[in-house]
Amino acid sequence: MANVRWQHFFAGGVYTGAPDAQVMRGQMHVEMLTPDEVRHPWPLVFIHGAAQTATGWVTTPDGRQGWAPWFAERGWKVCIVDQPARGRSAWQPGLDGALTTISVGLIENLFTAPEDSPGWPQAKLHTQWPGGPRKGHAGDPVFDQFYASQVASLANPESEKLMQAAGAALLDRIGPAVLITHSQAGLFGWLIADARPGLVKGIVALEPAGPPYKDALFHSGCDRDSGLTSLKLTYDPPVTPEAPLEFEQQSVADAPDLSPCWFQKGEARRLVNLVGVPMTVVTSEASYHAVFDHCTARYLHQAGVEAEFIRLADRGIHGNGHMMMLEKNSLDIASLVEEWLIGNIGPTGDAA
Repeated sequence: MANVRWQHFFAGGVYTGAPDAQVMRGQMHVEMLTPDEVRHPWPLVFIHGAAQTATGWVTTPDGRQGWAPWFAERGWKVCIVDQPARGRSAWQPGLDGALTTISVGLIENLFTAPEDSPGWPQAKLHTQWPGGPRKGHAGDPVFDQFYASQVASLANPESEKLMQAAGAALLDRIGPAVLITHSQAGLFGWLIADARPGLVKGIVALEPAGPPYKDALFHSGCDRDSGLTSLKLTYDPPVTPEAPLEFEQQSVADAPDLSPCWFQKGEARRLVNLVGVPMTVVTSEASYHAVFDHCTARYLHQAGVEAEFIRLADRGIHGNGHMMMLEKNSLDIASLVEEWLIGNIGPTGDAA
Protein backbone atom coordinates (compact mmCIF):
# COMPACT_ATOMS: atom_id res chain seq x y z
CA MET A 1 0.00 0.00 0.00
CA ALA A 2 1.48 3.32 -1.12
CA ASN A 3 2.65 5.87 1.43
CA VAL A 4 1.92 3.72 4.49
CA ARG A 5 4.57 1.88 6.53
CA TRP A 6 3.61 -1.40 8.22
CA GLN A 7 5.22 -2.57 11.47
CA HIS A 8 4.62 -5.67 13.59
CA PHE A 9 5.30 -6.03 17.31
CA PHE A 10 3.89 -7.54 20.49
CA ALA A 11 2.46 -5.74 23.51
CA GLY A 12 2.24 -7.13 27.02
CA GLY A 13 2.83 -10.71 28.06
CA VAL A 14 4.43 -12.25 31.15
CA TYR A 15 6.77 -15.20 31.62
CA THR A 16 5.22 -18.01 33.60
CA GLY A 17 5.99 -21.59 34.57
CA ALA A 18 8.86 -23.45 36.21
CA PRO A 19 12.35 -22.00 35.60
CA ASP A 20 13.25 -24.85 33.23
CA ALA A 21 9.94 -24.67 31.31
CA GLN A 22 8.98 -21.00 31.13
CA VAL A 23 6.70 -19.66 28.42
CA MET A 24 5.16 -16.26 27.72
CA ARG A 25 1.44 -15.79 28.18
CA GLY A 26 -0.87 -12.88 27.40
CA GLN A 27 1.15 -11.15 24.67
CA MET A 28 -0.81 -9.38 21.92
CA HIS A 29 0.23 -9.13 18.28
CA VAL A 30 -0.03 -5.60 16.89
CA GLU A 31 0.21 -4.29 13.34
CA MET A 32 0.86 -0.56 13.12
CA LEU A 33 0.13 1.34 9.92
CA THR A 34 1.87 4.71 9.78
CA PRO A 35 1.17 7.04 6.86
CA ASP A 36 3.99 9.22 5.52
CA GLU A 37 1.91 12.23 6.51
CA VAL A 38 0.14 11.78 9.87
CA ARG A 39 -2.68 14.33 9.88
CA HIS A 40 -4.54 13.46 13.09
CA PRO A 41 -3.44 13.74 16.73
CA TRP A 42 -3.96 10.24 18.11
CA PRO A 43 -3.54 6.72 16.75
CA LEU A 44 -6.62 4.58 16.27
CA VAL A 45 -6.55 1.14 17.93
CA PHE A 46 -8.98 -1.27 16.24
CA ILE A 47 -10.01 -4.24 18.41
CA HIS A 48 -11.95 -7.13 16.90
CA GLY A 49 -14.74 -9.21 18.40
CA ALA A 50 -15.26 -12.90 19.16
CA ALA A 51 -13.94 -15.45 16.63
CA GLN A 52 -12.29 -12.62 14.67
CA THR A 53 -8.70 -11.45 14.20
CA ALA A 54 -7.13 -8.27 12.83
CA THR A 55 -7.83 -9.63 9.33
CA GLY A 56 -11.34 -8.21 9.46
CA TRP A 57 -9.96 -4.67 9.60
CA VAL A 58 -7.59 -5.18 6.61
CA THR A 59 -9.91 -6.37 3.86
CA THR A 60 -13.45 -7.62 3.27
CA PRO A 61 -14.37 -11.21 2.34
CA ASP A 62 -15.08 -10.09 -1.23
CA GLY A 63 -11.69 -8.38 -1.55
CA ARG A 64 -12.49 -4.70 -1.00
CA GLN A 65 -10.39 -2.33 1.09
CA GLY A 66 -10.84 -2.67 4.84
CA TRP A 67 -11.03 0.07 7.43
CA ALA A 68 -7.42 -0.08 8.62
CA PRO A 69 -5.79 0.84 5.28
CA TRP A 70 -8.64 3.25 4.48
CA PHE A 71 -8.04 5.24 7.67
CA ALA A 72 -4.25 5.04 7.25
CA GLU A 73 -4.45 6.45 3.73
CA ARG A 74 -6.44 9.35 5.15
CA GLY A 75 -3.65 10.29 7.56
CA TRP A 76 -4.49 8.28 10.68
CA LYS A 77 -1.88 6.17 12.43
CA VAL A 78 -3.62 2.82 12.94
CA CYS A 79 -3.01 -0.21 15.18
CA ILE A 80 -4.87 -3.48 14.63
CA VAL A 81 -4.50 -6.33 17.08
CA ASP A 82 -5.04 -10.04 17.53
CA GLN A 83 -6.43 -10.57 21.02
CA PRO A 84 -4.18 -12.54 23.41
CA ALA A 85 -4.57 -16.30 22.88
CA ARG A 86 -6.06 -15.59 19.43
CA GLY A 87 -4.63 -15.62 15.92
CA ARG A 88 -0.97 -14.57 15.97
CA SER A 89 -1.07 -14.07 19.75
CA ALA A 90 -0.12 -17.46 21.17
CA TRP A 91 -2.61 -19.62 23.07
CA GLN A 92 -0.75 -21.54 25.78
CA PRO A 93 -2.13 -25.01 26.51
CA GLY A 94 -2.60 -25.68 30.20
CA LEU A 95 -2.46 -21.95 31.01
CA ASP A 96 -5.09 -20.32 28.84
CA GLY A 97 -8.68 -21.52 29.03
CA ALA A 98 -10.71 -23.66 26.69
CA LEU A 99 -11.37 -22.39 23.17
CA THR A 100 -14.78 -22.23 21.56
CA THR A 101 -15.87 -21.94 17.93
CA ILE A 102 -18.94 -20.50 16.22
CA SER A 103 -20.86 -22.84 13.90
CA VAL A 104 -21.77 -22.13 10.29
CA GLY A 105 -25.46 -21.96 11.18
CA LEU A 106 -24.97 -19.42 13.95
CA ILE A 107 -22.80 -17.22 11.72
CA GLU A 108 -25.52 -17.30 9.05
CA ASN A 109 -28.29 -16.51 11.52
CA LEU A 110 -26.51 -13.74 13.44
CA PHE A 111 -24.21 -12.08 10.91
CA THR A 112 -24.56 -12.87 7.23
CA ALA A 113 -28.18 -13.86 6.47
CA PRO A 114 -30.46 -13.02 9.42
CA GLU A 115 -33.18 -11.94 7.00
CA ASP A 116 -33.68 -15.57 5.95
CA SER A 117 -34.72 -16.72 9.42
CA PRO A 118 -35.49 -13.56 11.40
CA GLY A 119 -34.77 -13.98 15.08
CA TRP A 120 -35.44 -10.34 16.01
CA PRO A 121 -37.77 -7.70 14.53
CA GLN A 122 -35.11 -5.75 12.60
CA ALA A 123 -33.49 -8.80 10.93
CA LYS A 124 -35.73 -8.60 7.86
CA LEU A 125 -34.12 -5.24 6.97
CA HIS A 126 -30.70 -6.80 6.31
CA THR A 127 -29.52 -6.18 2.72
CA GLN A 128 -25.84 -5.25 2.79
CA TRP A 129 -23.95 -8.57 3.04
CA PRO A 130 -22.00 -9.13 -0.23
CA GLY A 131 -22.22 -12.26 -2.37
CA GLY A 132 -24.01 -14.07 -5.16
CA PRO A 133 -27.22 -16.13 -5.38
CA ARG A 134 -26.49 -17.92 -2.06
CA LYS A 135 -25.16 -14.81 -0.37
CA GLY A 136 -24.77 -15.12 3.36
CA HIS A 137 -24.78 -18.93 3.28
CA ALA A 138 -22.18 -21.69 3.13
CA GLY A 139 -21.24 -22.40 -0.47
CA ASP A 140 -21.22 -18.76 -1.54
CA PRO A 141 -17.57 -17.78 -2.16
CA VAL A 142 -17.83 -14.62 -0.06
CA PHE A 143 -19.37 -16.45 2.88
CA ASP A 144 -16.77 -19.20 2.57
CA GLN A 145 -13.96 -16.64 2.75
CA PHE A 146 -15.53 -15.05 5.81
CA TYR A 147 -16.09 -18.35 7.59
CA ALA A 148 -12.52 -19.43 6.77
CA SER A 149 -11.34 -16.39 8.75
CA GLN A 150 -13.14 -17.47 11.95
CA VAL A 151 -10.89 -18.76 14.72
CA ALA A 152 -11.35 -20.46 18.06
CA SER A 153 -11.45 -18.00 20.94
CA LEU A 154 -11.54 -17.73 24.72
CA ALA A 155 -14.71 -16.95 26.60
CA ASN A 156 -15.20 -14.10 29.05
CA PRO A 157 -14.11 -13.17 31.64
CA GLU A 158 -10.68 -14.60 30.70
CA SER A 159 -10.60 -12.59 27.47
CA GLU A 160 -11.43 -9.46 29.46
CA LYS A 161 -8.52 -10.01 31.86
CA LEU A 162 -5.99 -10.67 29.10
CA MET A 163 -7.18 -7.80 26.89
CA GLN A 164 -7.27 -5.24 29.68
CA ALA A 165 -3.64 -6.03 30.53
CA ALA A 166 -2.46 -6.18 26.91
CA GLY A 167 -4.41 -3.06 25.91
CA ALA A 168 -2.92 -1.12 28.81
CA ALA A 169 0.55 -2.32 27.79
CA LEU A 170 -0.06 -1.18 24.21
CA LEU A 171 -1.05 2.32 25.33
CA ASP A 172 1.94 2.46 27.67
CA ARG A 173 4.07 1.84 24.57
CA ILE A 174 2.41 4.03 21.92
CA GLY A 175 0.92 6.73 24.15
CA PRO A 176 -2.59 8.22 24.02
CA ALA A 177 -4.94 6.71 21.45
CA VAL A 178 -8.58 6.34 20.41
CA LEU A 179 -10.14 2.88 20.72
CA ILE A 180 -12.38 1.52 17.94
CA THR A 181 -14.07 -1.57 19.37
CA HIS A 182 -16.47 -4.06 17.83
CA SER A 183 -18.84 -6.54 19.49
CA GLN A 184 -17.00 -8.54 22.22
CA ALA A 185 -14.29 -5.87 22.16
CA GLY A 186 -16.77 -3.34 23.54
CA LEU A 187 -16.05 -4.91 26.93
CA PHE A 188 -12.36 -4.28 26.41
CA GLY A 189 -12.79 -0.62 25.55
CA TRP A 190 -14.46 0.16 28.88
CA LEU A 191 -11.84 -1.93 30.75
CA ILE A 192 -8.80 -0.39 29.02
CA ALA A 193 -10.16 3.11 29.61
CA ASP A 194 -10.71 2.22 33.26
CA ALA A 195 -7.11 0.97 33.57
CA ARG A 196 -5.53 3.85 31.60
CA PRO A 197 -7.99 6.75 31.78
CA GLY A 198 -5.41 9.37 30.83
CA LEU A 199 -4.37 7.49 27.70
CA VAL A 200 -7.77 6.77 26.14
CA LYS A 201 -8.74 9.88 24.19
CA GLY A 202 -11.98 8.53 22.78
CA ILE A 203 -13.99 5.36 22.18
CA VAL A 204 -16.04 4.38 19.14
CA ALA A 205 -18.01 1.32 20.27
CA LEU A 206 -19.42 -0.47 17.24
CA GLU A 207 -22.26 -2.62 18.59
CA PRO A 208 -20.47 -3.32 21.89
CA ALA A 209 -21.16 -6.54 23.81
CA GLY A 210 -24.31 -6.01 25.79
CA PRO A 211 -26.82 -5.14 26.95
CA PRO A 212 -25.74 -4.09 30.46
CA TYR A 213 -26.09 -6.70 33.19
CA LYS A 214 -28.23 -9.36 31.48
CA ASP A 215 -28.45 -10.67 27.95
CA ALA A 216 -32.08 -9.94 27.16
CA LEU A 217 -31.96 -11.49 23.68
CA PHE A 218 -29.94 -14.71 24.16
CA HIS A 219 -30.59 -15.13 27.90
CA SER A 220 -26.99 -15.93 28.76
CA GLY A 221 -27.53 -14.90 32.39
CA CYS A 222 -26.04 -12.37 34.77
CA ASP A 223 -22.64 -12.28 33.08
CA ARG A 224 -21.87 -8.54 33.42
CA ASP A 225 -21.94 -8.00 37.15
CA SER A 226 -20.12 -4.68 36.83
CA GLY A 227 -22.85 -3.39 34.55
CA LEU A 228 -20.91 -3.13 31.31
CA THR A 229 -18.34 -5.87 32.00
CA SER A 230 -17.73 -9.04 33.98
CA LEU A 231 -14.54 -7.62 35.50
CA LYS A 232 -14.73 -4.82 38.02
CA LEU A 233 -14.94 -1.23 36.84
CA THR A 234 -14.14 1.77 39.02
CA TYR A 235 -17.28 3.36 40.42
CA ASP A 236 -17.73 6.29 42.79
CA PRO A 237 -18.96 5.67 45.43
CA PRO A 238 -16.92 2.43 45.33
CA VAL A 239 -18.55 -0.96 44.98
CA THR A 240 -17.87 -3.09 48.05
CA PRO A 241 -19.25 -6.35 49.51
CA GLU A 242 -21.19 -4.21 51.95
CA ALA A 243 -22.47 -1.89 49.21
CA PRO A 244 -22.76 -4.02 46.05
CA LEU A 245 -23.86 -2.83 42.64
CA GLU A 246 -27.54 -3.62 42.21
CA PHE A 247 -29.76 -3.45 39.13
CA GLU A 248 -33.38 -3.02 38.16
CA GLN A 249 -35.10 -3.43 34.81
CA GLN A 250 -37.51 -1.17 32.98
CA SER A 251 -41.08 -2.33 33.41
CA VAL A 252 -41.84 -1.37 29.80
CA ALA A 253 -39.39 -1.13 26.90
CA ASP A 254 -38.93 2.14 25.03
CA ALA A 255 -40.59 0.64 21.94
CA PRO A 256 -42.23 -2.67 20.98
CA ASP A 257 -39.19 -3.80 18.95
CA LEU A 258 -36.70 -3.00 21.74
CA SER A 259 -35.62 -4.82 24.89
CA PRO A 260 -36.31 -3.32 28.31
CA CYS A 261 -33.08 -1.98 29.77
CA TRP A 262 -31.32 -2.70 33.03
CA PHE A 263 -30.04 0.23 35.10
CA GLN A 264 -28.33 0.76 38.41
CA LYS A 265 -30.80 0.50 41.24
CA GLY A 266 -31.10 3.46 43.58
CA GLU A 267 -28.70 6.40 43.48
CA ALA A 268 -26.40 5.84 40.54
CA ARG A 269 -22.65 5.48 40.97
CA ARG A 270 -20.37 7.22 38.46
CA LEU A 271 -17.90 5.46 36.20
CA VAL A 272 -15.25 7.97 37.17
CA ASN A 273 -12.50 6.82 34.80
CA LEU A 274 -14.82 7.00 31.78
CA VAL A 275 -16.34 10.40 32.58
CA GLY A 276 -15.00 13.01 30.16
CA VAL A 277 -13.84 10.51 27.52
CA PRO A 278 -15.57 11.32 24.20
CA MET A 279 -17.40 8.20 23.05
CA THR A 280 -20.16 6.96 20.81
CA VAL A 281 -22.13 3.74 20.44
CA VAL A 282 -22.86 2.93 16.78
CA THR A 283 -25.64 0.50 15.81
CA SER A 284 -26.72 -0.97 12.48
CA GLU A 285 -30.31 -1.00 11.28
CA ALA A 286 -30.79 -4.77 10.94
CA SER A 287 -28.43 -6.21 13.56
CA TYR A 288 -29.57 -8.05 16.68
CA HIS A 289 -27.86 -5.18 18.51
CA ALA A 290 -30.61 -2.87 17.23
CA VAL A 291 -32.75 -4.42 19.96
CA PHE A 292 -30.59 -3.39 22.91
CA ASP A 293 -27.65 -1.08 22.14
CA HIS A 294 -29.67 1.91 23.33
CA CYS A 295 -29.49 0.29 26.77
CA THR A 296 -25.68 0.53 26.75
CA ALA A 297 -25.82 4.24 25.89
CA ARG A 298 -28.44 4.87 28.58
CA TYR A 299 -26.44 2.93 31.18
CA LEU A 300 -23.39 5.07 30.40
CA HIS A 301 -25.48 8.23 30.76
CA GLN A 302 -26.80 7.08 34.12
CA ALA A 303 -23.19 6.54 35.25
CA GLY A 304 -22.22 10.09 34.28
CA VAL A 305 -20.68 9.29 30.87
CA GLU A 306 -21.91 11.42 27.97
CA ALA A 307 -21.88 8.81 25.23
CA GLU A 308 -23.54 9.66 21.93
CA PHE A 309 -25.82 6.99 20.47
CA ILE A 310 -25.88 6.70 16.67
CA ARG A 311 -28.30 4.50 14.77
CA LEU A 312 -26.94 4.23 11.23
CA ALA A 313 -30.45 4.33 9.78
CA ASP A 314 -30.94 7.79 11.32
CA ARG A 315 -27.92 8.92 9.28
CA GLY A 316 -29.27 7.49 6.03
CA ILE A 317 -27.22 4.28 6.14
CA HIS A 318 -29.56 1.31 5.78
CA GLY A 319 -29.56 -2.47 5.66
CA ASN A 320 -26.50 -3.30 7.75
CA GLY A 321 -26.02 -6.20 10.11
CA HIS A 322 -23.54 -6.81 12.91
CA MET A 323 -20.46 -7.10 10.65
CA MET A 324 -20.85 -3.57 9.31
CA MET A 325 -17.14 -3.12 8.53
CA LEU A 326 -17.30 -5.97 5.99
CA GLU A 327 -20.56 -5.18 4.21
CA LYS A 328 -21.12 -3.58 0.82
CA ASN A 329 -21.39 -0.03 2.15
CA SER A 330 -18.61 -0.43 4.73
CA LEU A 331 -16.73 2.69 3.65
CA ASP A 332 -19.87 4.82 4.05
CA ILE A 333 -19.81 3.77 7.72
CA ALA A 334 -16.07 4.39 7.95
CA SER A 335 -16.72 7.92 6.66
CA LEU A 336 -19.35 8.47 9.35
CA VAL A 337 -16.93 7.26 12.02
CA GLU A 338 -14.21 9.58 10.71
CA GLU A 339 -16.64 12.50 10.71
CA TRP A 340 -17.47 11.75 14.36
CA LEU A 341 -13.78 11.52 15.27
CA ILE A 342 -12.92 14.83 13.65
CA GLY A 343 -15.95 16.50 15.23
CA ASN A 344 -15.42 15.15 18.74
CA ILE A 345 -11.68 14.62 19.20
CA GLY A 346 -10.07 18.04 19.05
CA PRO A 347 -6.62 18.95 17.66
CA THR A 348 -4.95 18.14 20.98
CA GLY A 349 -7.09 15.03 21.54
CA ASP A 350 -9.50 16.69 23.98
CA ALA A 351 -13.23 16.79 23.38
CA ALA A 352 -13.96 19.35 20.70
